Amino acid sequence: MGVFLAATLFTFFWVDTFFARGLADVRPMFRWMPTLMIFLVAALTMRQWSEEQQTGTLEMLFTLPMKLWQLVIGKFLAVVGLVVVALALTAFLPITISFFGNPDPGPIVGGYLAAVLMASAYAAIGLFISSRTKNQIVALIVTVLVCGLFQLVGSQQITGLVNADVGEILRAFGTGSRFESIERGVLDLRDLLYYVSLTVVFLVLNVFSLDNKRWGIGDAAKQMRFNSKVGVTLLAVNLLAFNVLLYPFHSGRLDLTADRQYSLSDATKDLLGNLQEPLIVRGYFSKDNHPLLSPLIPTIEDMLEEYKIASNGKMDLKILDPIDDPEAEAEANQVYGIQPTPLQVSERSGASVLNVYFDILIRYGDQSTTLNFQDLIDVTQYGNDVDVHLKNLEYDLTRSIRKVVYGFQSIDAVLATLSEPAQLTFYYTPSTLPDSLADAPDTIQTVAQGIADASDGKLVFTSVNMDDASSNVDPQQLYNQYGIQPIATGFLSADTYYLYMVASAAGKNEVIYPSSTIAEADVRSSIEGALQRIAPGFLKVVGLWTSADQQDEMAAYYGQSSSLQAFDTVSQMLGSDYDVQTIDLTTGQVPDNIDLLMLIGPKDFTDIERYAVDQYLMRGGTVVVMGGSYDLGVDQMMGTLALVPIENGLQDMLASYGVTVEPTVVMDTQNAPFPVQVARNAGGVTVQEIQAIDYPYFVNVRASGMDRDNPILGSLASVTLNWASPLTVDADKNANRQVTTLLKSSANAWTTDSPSVEPNFTLYPELGFPAGSDQQSYPLAVVIEGSFDSYFKDKESPFAAATETPADTGTGGGSESAPAAPVNGPIASSPDTARLIVIGSSEFLNDNVMQTASRVDQESYTNDLQLVENVVDWSTEDTDLLAIRSRGESARLLDPLSDHDQRFWEGLNYGFALVSLLALGGLWQWRKRTEKPMALVTVPVAATPEVHDDEQD
Repeated sequence: MGVFLAATLFTFFWVDTFFARGLADVRPMFRWMPTLMIFLVAALTMRQWSEEQQTGTLEMLFTLPMKLWQLVIGKFLAVVGLVVVALALTAFLPITISFFGNPDPGPIVGGYLAAVLMASAYAAIGLFISSRTKNQIVALIVTVLVCGLFQLVGSQQITGLVNADVGEILRAFGTGSRFESIERGVLDLRDLLYYVSLTVVFLVLNVFSLDNKRWGIGDAAKQMRFNSKVGVTLLAVNLLAFNVLLYPFHSGRLDLTADRQYSLSDATKDLLGNLQEPLIVRGYFSKDNHPLLSPLIPTIEDMLEEYKIASNGKMDLKILDPIDDPEAEAEANQVYGIQPTPLQVSERSGASVLNVYFDILIRYGDQSTTLNFQDLIDVTQYGNDVDVHLKNLEYDLTRSIRKVVYGFQSIDAVLATLSEPAQLTFYYTPSTLPDSLADAPDTIQTVAQGIADASDGKLVFTSVNMDDASSNVDPQQLYNQYGIQPIATGFLSADTYYLYMVASAAGKNEVIYPSSTIAEADVRSSIEGALQRIAPGFLKVVGLWTSADQQDEMAAYYGQSSSLQAFDTVSQMLGSDYDVQTIDLTTGQVPDNIDLLMLIGPKDFTDIERYAVDQYLMRGGTVVVMGGSYDLGVDQMMGTLALVPIENGLQDMLASYGVTVEPTVVMDTQNAPFPVQVARNAGGVTVQEIQAIDYPYFVNVRASGMDRDNPILGSLASVTLNWASPLTVDADKNANRQVTTLLKSSANAWTTDSPSVEPNFTLYPELGFPAGSDQQSYPLAVVIEGSFDSYFKDKESPFAAATETPADTGTGGGSESAPAAPVNGPIASSPDTARLIVIGSSEFLNDNVMQTASRVDQESYTNDLQLVENVVDWSTEDTDLLAIRSRGESARLLDPLSDHDQRFWEGLNYGFALVSLLALGGLWQWRKRTEKPMALVTVPVAATPEVHDDEQD
């Protein structure tokens, strides 16, 4: 036990370098556990029967009033009991980790349970082998060889030498592969049955092996030996058959992980349960696959089978090898573009190239997508060893299914998601409608009734003529319930009319306002859009944070300036096509249903709020940051507009991601006009009027400064960014990411850090500001796609810091009590699907600025809003289901520890092991000294009956 503990601690702290990994888990211990368990159990079982035979005490045991199976079970429980004690002494490792980390208890419990089950099987094997020899060393060596063979048979080194079918069979017989299944935190009935079967077979063999030593050499003994062999064989065959019959059974699983990482999420079940068309899934896997990929195929097949069950018969699943099916291979190649991937394989004769299929096709209606091995797997390096594992299978599958389903969605699919029929009510006043809208009621009623008739009862349409006294509709009630107000027929007209539709379902109401043209296509589009917004799961959710929403009257002033920010226009615009939710970041986390996180004018952030943004990006989300280094404010001393430096923003965090928001503002000779009020003398009378002047702070980006290859910009002719800060992209940090510079100024731009924003044409008659000497083009908006490292990767937990200083830390989210740290974090790095979009200005979305600028340039105002819409459209195309990603890829990190702290905790574990062993030794010595011999019971000798001579004869 001492050697076992020393080896466990050495491999944990030195071989797998626990502290260097930085993860709060005990996987390094369990990675070596199967190998260490072989030697521990072999050492414990080597003398159990061998010494009994060598010293001659076995015959004495046979004479005791006990059955052989009782003796065998006694030895077995003794060995397993010692193994449990040895494992209990390692429990100080996860206890220690809990002091400076947040480990998931599921894999820990699973790992210990798997170790006990494996030890039970090895103990049964070791006892049987010990009963077959008098030599303890022989028993030790043979036990190690047999147990090692059971572990090796399912390893990649062996399965890689055979085809996939044989490899799967070998993995089913391997104790190591079964151990890994339970150790990850999933208790599978098939794995339990396997270990129980192995244990029972060898314990029965042990009983018959001992019983065989009591038999003679006559015919009766031969018959008994034959019967025992037949009995053991039948038992083994039946248990094998039971395992084979149970192997396709996938439902007998218990997910022990904290976030149920290996169970289908509610989002996946809802998606599959609402399928209206057949979902076709094809798994293309070569039987002769790469040795590192072959072990992953059964896991994928099991997961796809779970998807099929959850689809209630709507999923058509087939797993096939295209090489064996020429027609399927031709379809995969020609229709879906699936090609075999060449991979290098090491063989005895040298390296060779193997062309394999490792692809999944997902098709729904006319939409399809594919996943290859690069999309599904991840590779981790452990010294010289390479660990190939699935990234997050459920996330990858569900995201792909959702993409094709939403690409093919129809109004029928939207209505099918509703638990109760949707209500569509049309309110109108035909008597007061303008002449241009006289035919609108008939058009609306025709289209709406047609949709309702085709909905199979899922949509109920009602038309309400408010001119009819019998309608009993109170205009005030409409206003109170839906915010509907009568529409004026003209700018100066007192006449009004009603022409509204209201869609209601799932506790939501969506008002459909009249459009400029009442064509059937427009009416149908408006109705379908409203139903999509109220139907669950079909409308993208945009999480919006704006600096204006975080302010109150008491926090309106900071420094000598006050904020002039308001972002209602952009919020209302996004609300027409998305479910816009205002986000509170002070909890330290972004809700899981958010498809896109948009931050406008971020400032006065606490570390907990930064943590929420950081972890959302780490979950593979899309973060859009619109903000520079300055806000537009009012200088209270001068009473003029001024730029105010932003404090406690996201500059440091963005810099860690590889994009720096410079502490300056870009000025450009290519700019949009700014309306100013000037006084003009007209015949002795002073007239106040609005004039447009060139304003270098309003940088106008045109086609030459746009990346036309990116769909975000689409057909935009120009974009105006007001008081924008330049961006600098760190090439080293973004070496493995895709970086796109969306917008950049003209080559005649320069920067300034002056707070003054009002022009002085007296001193600078051309531009109103001094022109910079070093003029060049500056990036103003960038898109970065790829894997990011967390800003908090090597930092102290912000929740711990907030707990220590609970007082208000700023206007952006200080609170009286710090929120609890999320259980499933932090995530150390993001997947490749993460996207970061940074635009160096928030003022181009400021209501006050847009209202002022629209006086002279309406196109600039609409283009800026169109840019935001394009950003959201592009960002939410395939970035969703972040809750699943968090469940599967949540990395539980260790708190930062100094070298001194690391040595302290490591030494503490060594010290605990040593003290525990000494305590056990002392307890054992005390037991030996206090042990007394068993009291023998005197058995009276029965009188011998007399034997007469005739009876004797």
